[in-house]
Amino acid sequence: MNPRRKKRLGLVIALVFGVGATVGLVVYALNQNMDLFYTPTEIVQGKPDGSKPYVGQRLRIGGMVVEDSVSRDPESLKVTFQVADIGPAVTVEFEGILPDLFREGQGIVAQGELVNATTVRAQEVLAKHDEEYMPPEIAEAMNKNHQPLEYTEQQKQGTY
Repeated sequence: MNPRRKKRLGLVIALVFGVGATVGLVVYALNQNMDLFYTPTEIVQGKPDGSKPYVGQRLRIGGMVVEDSVSRDPESLKVTFQVADIGPAVTVEFEGILPDLFREGQGIVAQGELVNATTVRAQEVLAKHDEEYMPPEIAEAMNKNHQPLEYTEQQKQGTY
């Protein structure tokens, strides 16, 4: 092999190694910042493929706020409430100001960290913006895994 080919081969190998390392680092960085979406049933029982979130994992949870489950600390902005779909409920702990549209029986999405098998410590809570809206991820997950929630006429009108 002549010196010119050796030099080209070295450059090609260095280029392939550099591109591979760059792609690997980008994938690693994106994986660290990924928040997976779970319904309360999937957190407790696992997804259909058998995967369950682990304690300390960042995630998003979506569902309906359970009636009579909202508890506010009178000394601080700490709020705890339960979120459920059709199956078991999961407790969400949040410290901060909740959205104006937040109320019991309302659909929400909370982003945070799994503290234990049935508790999520949220950094952000989002409430749906009207009676007909449901985040696409929640609607898809509920339609795929469960029966859709039935609303009473009072809930549709917001007079409950």
